Amino acid sequence: MVRHGNDPKQILKVDRSKPFDPSFIGKGWIIDEQDERALALEEINLTQASFETTLNPNESYVQGEEKLRRLKKMNQVRLDAKVFPTLWENKHLIPKSWKTKGYIYFDGTVLRSPYGHRSVLYLCWRDGGWRWGCHWLEGSWRSHEPSAVIASS
Repeated sequence: MVRHGNDPKQILKVDRSKPFDPSFIGKGWIIDEQDERALALEEINLTQASFETTLNPNESYVQGEEKLRRLKKMNQVRLDAKVFPTLWENKHLIPKSWKTKGYIYFDGTVLRSPYGHRSVLYLCWRDGGWRWGCHWLEGSWRSHEPSAVIASS
């Protein structure tokens, strides 16, 4: 899954032969929106991931849909829901430095709950272990809630 060795890169291989299955979350979840550039990523250098809050200097929070609009304007690929389970199923591959990021969002895939709410998946390091969940785009997002992105090629 990840190449190490003398190379400081951490290359995560993402199996794109099957699309992300939202039933991972529960019954009735669907993919509502997808960053098409993320779907083309079969390998990701995790050391090149960056974390964007999209907060302006005078803001302490941003609404989720506005954060998503700002992310789309950036020249970066939003990591998607297929990257999320690859990491979740192989937690030992998550870079140690990610533990300090707070919540890490995978905004490359926007999901819709059975109740109609748009959400994105996240990972977070809590109580000595990785946790996951979904955050509604209707909510507020603060500085400890960045989105994982990589530079567009």
